[in-house]
Amino acid sequence: MRDDIINILKNSKKALTIYELQDKLDLHDVSKVKELSEELRKMEEEVIIYCSNKGRYMLLEDSHLRKGILRANKKGFGFVEVENLDDDIYISSENMNGAIHDDFVLVEITSKVDIDRLEGRILRVLKRPNHRYIGEINFDSKGRGHITLDDAKIKLNIQVAKEDSLNAVDGHKVVVELIKKLNNNFKYSGRVVEIIGHKNDPGVDILSIVYKYNINTEFPEEVKQEVKNIPMEVKDMDLIGRRDLRNMEIFTIDGDDTKDIDDAISIERMNNGHYKLGVHIADVSYYVKEGSPLDEEAMERGTSVYLVDRVIPMLPHELSNGICSLNPNVDRLAISCIMEFDHDGKQIDYEIFPSVIRSRIQMTYKKVNSILENNIIPEGYEPYEKSLRLMAELADILRKMKIKRGYIDFEVDEAKILVDENCKPTKVVLRDRGVGEKLIEDFMIAANECVATHIYFMSLPFIYRVHEVPKEEKLRSYLSFVGSLGYQVPGDLKDTSPKTVQKIISYLEDKPEFKILSSLLLRSMQKAVYKPENLGHYGLASQCYTHFTSPIRRYPDTTVHRLLRTYLFDKKLDMGTIHKWEEKLVYIAEHSSSRERASVDCEREVEDMKMAEYMEEHIGEEFEGMISSVTSFGMFVELDNLIEGLVPLRDMKDFFHYDEEHMTLLGERSHIKYTIGERVLVKVVRASKEEKIIDFEIIRKL
Repeated sequence: MRDDIINILKNSKKALTIYELQDKLDLHDVSKVKELSEELRKMEEEVIIYCSNKGRYMLLEDSHLRKGILRANKKGFGFVEVENLDDDIYISSENMNGAIHDDFVLVEITSKVDIDRLEGRILRVLKRPNHRYIGEINFDSKGRGHITLDDAKIKLNIQVAKEDSLNAVDGHKVVVELIKKLNNNFKYSGRVVEIIGHKNDPGVDILSIVYKYNINTEFPEEVKQEVKNIPMEVKDMDLIGRRDLRNMEIFTIDGDDTKDIDDAISIERMNNGHYKLGVHIADVSYYVKEGSPLDEEAMERGTSVYLVDRVIPMLPHELSNGICSLNPNVDRLAISCIMEFDHDGKQIDYEIFPSVIRSRIQMTYKKVNSILENNIIPEGYEPYEKSLRLMAELADILRKMKIKRGYIDFEVDEAKILVDENCKPTKVVLRDRGVGEKLIEDFMIAANECVATHIYFMSLPFIYRVHEVPKEEKLRSYLSFVGSLGYQVPGDLKDTSPKTVQKIISYLEDKPEFKILSSLLLRSMQKAVYKPENLGHYGLASQCYTHFTSPIRRYPDTTVHRLLRTYLFDKKLDMGTIHKWEEKLVYIAEHSSSRERASVDCEREVEDMKMAEYMEEHIGEEFEGMISSVTSFGMFVELDNLIEGLVPLRDMKDFFHYDEEHMTLLGERSHIKYTIGERVLVKVVRASKEEKIIDFEIIRKL
């Protein structure tokens, strides 16, 4: 009946009463009429339909109500993000109706459609995804605990009785669970469910953020037991059905401190002059059996999380750093993708098969770059110089081929925060991205495309890494802003192919503010996600792409390996297997995308905190930087090491007018104009690790 109701309302030009619905459904039996009434009540409760004051029913999207996620601001107001709505709905603090940050809410649009900003009021909270919060506990004279929440956007007043405090003391960071609402919308009683540690203990600051994003730091007991039963060396029985590549020259290239090594590579020049590239990936799914406690925990985690001083792994260390890691001079199980490329970078042939390998050496990017960039050969690398130079030759060809088809390199820098043994930041530098890093990136992209394309043409259920085409209005808005800076980018925006964005990047790359403009352009793109359908990868200009090369640290890659084993090696192609994966991959893709977002947000928040902590030691000092963003409340300045701080309007010596279209601030008396991309000299006037903020003061333009 529900589907019939939805179809009738969808095709109706007006809202319908229950009697009109009854007629259209041709219901005359009393029990059927009662069933209709009950179904309408349920659909209204689930916010699928809306019933007006006059008793007329319509689909929610045809009404002035919307469902969405509230993103609150620490000042009390917020915005509701609604799917398929271009603009967020502004909610003032008096219209929050007890909703807090991240709540799924029902919102009424109260503003007129033709005004600049959509405004609304929250009618009710449909779902509160979180009932546990992180904060610092302190006790009053009556023994009641009061929680100061870490996230200033969450406006909750939580009290904890002494008996519900787990014997926490003043200054403990705790996980608190809500028990019940007290006398107003934001006042709750709660109980402490876990003590993270004292706020002054080393590492507790990072752990508090990790807990906030529901990232598991410990493995369940059943997982630990399962790991104990996994052999930590390759046995003869493991080699059945595998191709033996142990005599082949295979090696790994990673960062200096990498311990979880997913990928190894090999190369040879063929008799016909072509390149034979081998990408050998740790066969994680051989050890992580589908449906086991280990597999369930890996799926729940979704990804490893890389923080400034630690890694929270998707798999226990015995696997991630041990039997699954492609460590040198030991036998390891792999899935190999061997590809033949011609001199133009075209793939001529390929094979995908299970293998056993033995890596010859664990190379580092730094030492590989010393060979390929400076012609200095580190000790122990002499036997591999020829192979490395051949790899660099092929990588250069592959990159040119990708650029020719529209591959977009935003050239966005990344910061690296160096810390001491107490996790106190000592230096913030830019991450290196040399020839070695790009070489591995090019080879992994080639393998990912090869695997994805093979399964795609078999028309089997699969998980893809997709990056959809950007919305035309976002690109128009970006180009309008770039035009306000005096740059007229050539090209036709009707063509939203990757080559259009590539041309924009190419035109801007020699401009002084390129790094900021490139970063802004990247923000106007869609986010890359996992999906069970192939929608292509826009940024890579790839028609078919997946993640195959990092199964130790990403669950989608582990799933891809499992599917390769199912389809290619075990030849399980029956309808039962296909239907199972059609259903399962929908959840895996959605959940993996969600956990990836949580991981990225966690990593970013930790970096913001550590950068603020670093700048606490530099208050009063002056730095050069570039204006990275201009807002109605001030402008952000990014230093050359990527530390970003705010110059608040309230601290500026003139009254500045904000021009949103051109992203500029203009002084009323001084007529000084600040524009995004300008270089300035700033002084650090405020920094707070707890609030994760840095405030600058403008000294002068440069």
